[in-house]
Amino acid sequence: MNILAIETSCDDTCVAVIKASKKGFKVLSNIVSSQIEIHKKWGGVYPMLARREHQKNLAPVLAEALEKAKNPKIDLIAVTIGPGLEPCLWVGLNFAKALSYYWNLSLIPVNHIEAHILINQPKDFPALALIVSGGHTQLILVKNIGKYKLLGETRDDAAGECFDKIARILGLGYPGGPAIAKEAKGKSSITLPRPMINQKNYDFSFSGLKTAVLYKFKKRYTRDLAVESQQAIIDVLIKKTLKAARDYRVKAIILGGGVSANKELRRQLKQKAKGFKLLMPDFKYCTDNAVMTAITAYFKKPQDSRKLKPDANLRIC
Repeated sequence: MNILAIETSCDDTCVAVIKASKKGFKVLSNIVSSQIEIHKKWGGVYPMLARREHQKNLAPVLAEALEKAKNPKIDLIAVTIGPGLEPCLWVGLNFAKALSYYWNLSLIPVNHIEAHILINQPKDFPALALIVSGGHTQLILVKNIGKYKLLGETRDDAAGECFDKIARILGLGYPGGPAIAKEAKGKSSITLPRPMINQKNYDFSFSGLKTAVLYKFKKRYTRDLAVESQQAIIDVLIKKTLKAARDYRVKAIILGGGVSANKELRRQLKQKAKGFKLLMPDFKYCTDNAVMTAITAYFKKPQDSRKLKPDANLRIC
């Protein structure tokens, strides 16, 4: 079965083709058109501008994906319907609906968070997923494919959003995560707060950390601010994740989302998650991509495309 997938939940225009079967998945093409250079001056994604770029990019990205996949017969179409930026989601969904109608193929809606989980192809359950990106920071109990329970999430800024805002304060550029990671070398001589790290719940909060960096920065900038802010975020993510993993006695820990590309987070989680099977995506599948949308679609049933609408706040549980 060949699945064509479309992902436009934020600022990356993504189209992929995979060959799926019970034996596994083969990626035939995976095309991503990034808008980073366009949004740099804003220090973040400008939704209506992102929508316009998706409208411009989808057709050529589709053509490139089909050509690279050697124009196979497509059996199903998949599309991300949320969560994400609603103007961007509408572009991808309408494009997928048009293809579905024109090619007379079934259309499968995909939850973006579930896709970040299933790109890791988990097989040991129960598992715990830490999904951490610019828009999301969630701990999800994965009972099985399609069966999830939200344990905790951020009460304000997502971890990736915090990285972006701190990088903006420090003048390090956009996107913030890679910019801070590049600067964060050596040990820090300053201490920043670890918000909610000792609370017994599984929720997160990063707005206070951002404010603490701002106050320190007003005195003077040092590289220590990049080192310590990155470590503060990592400390909170890992401690909360390991607490939930032990409390729910999971067999595996799954890492997903754009921040999962942070090498220091991966290194420290691998070091501390002893006793758990650790699943982390390849770097090219950490940020938004359509391969994860296609893989998730394999486990779903087609729906009437006429009734599908994007949902920016779509929840997995």
